[in-house]
Amino acid sequence: MKIALTAFARARLFPEPARRSAIRDTTPEAFERHLNEHPPVKVLDGYAPFCKLHVHRNWTGTRCLTVPITDANRHRLRSVYEARTEDELPVLVRWFEGIEAPVAAYLIVILYSREQMEREGETIDADWGVVGCLATAEPEEMPMAPITMMRNALGVEEGGSGVPLDREAYRRSVEFWERNANWR
Repeated sequence: MKIALTAFARARLFPEPARRSAIRDTTPEAFERHLNEHPPVKVLDGYAPFCKLHVHRNWTGTRCLTVPITDANRHRLRSVYEARTEDELPVLVRWFEGIEAPVAAYLIVILYSREQMEREGETIDADWGVVGCLATAEPEEMPMAPITMMRNALGVEEGGSGVPLDREAYRRSVEFWERNANWR
């Protein structure tokens, strides 16, 4: 099985200029090579048949993606309307400013099948394409953000995957994201 880092993931995981919350201490090429040379600790099913999650022990200095919201740090939350690409509509996002998360114990690499990548307009020379990576303390997936679920349900034309909204998964997502936030 061959894995390729997609252009979408490269821009988000290895942005220029670098963000503090990006993948650290490796290059995009070395990251892709590591995924192809080291088997995951475990493989999880993703939110759709074309999605798999490869759980790897963190071999980088990458920090956890989220931080719990507390009364002591709530004042550091910020929000803005933002698009991930020029083609997408901006959506409301929030994050902590002035906080640094601990180093993650695991990197959970989100993979889409070659067929799904083609459906979304990106051809890859691999069986699976990296579309994201969750840096976590535990070897389990954190819920997809509610806005990502909605974008996916809108379809490929709006930057999603075309997977219908799962109401129970959405409720679990809201429960998690009410208590946690990303940081920058």
